[in-house]
Amino acid sequence: MKRPFSICVYCGSRAPAAGPYAEAATAVGRWIGEHGAQLVYGGGNNGLMGVMASAALSAGGRVVGIIPQALVEKEWAKQDCTELHVVSNMHERKHQMAERADAFMALPGGIGTFEEFFEVWTWRQLGYHDKPVGLLNLDGYYDELLGFLR
Repeated sequence: MKRPFSICVYCGSRAPAAGPYAEAATAVGRWIGEHGAQLVYGGGNNGLMGVMASAALSAGGRVVGIIPQALVEKEWAKQDCTELHVVSNMHERKHQMAERADAFMALPGGIGTFEEFFEVWTWRQLGYHDKPVGLLNLDGYYDELLGFLR
């Protein structure tokens, strides 16, 4: 059996679960599920992460969450993921997410989202992978960052 196309999505764990960012996270999760793809993400149940994962599951998609034990202990894990992998630290989390993904996307988020996104983008630039990497620039969220990068 062929593995479904896997999209690793980075996004906020503390962002509101309502409003335009939550609507976008829902749309992304739904699209993944409706297209028979697999969401790979940080395994959280809060914020945009939880909204997106719930939408993917509701649309029939597979959801692979990868979360460090320390965050499980804070009760931040989404227990109904198709697969929930508990790892020892953030480095292992990021490595497993990258290994399981065929493409990477960042939705609005904070410093953790930026850090994870920039790491896989750097890996691509260095030739460690050739997978697509992209930002969902919802309502100009990333405009200033993109201006700085230009």
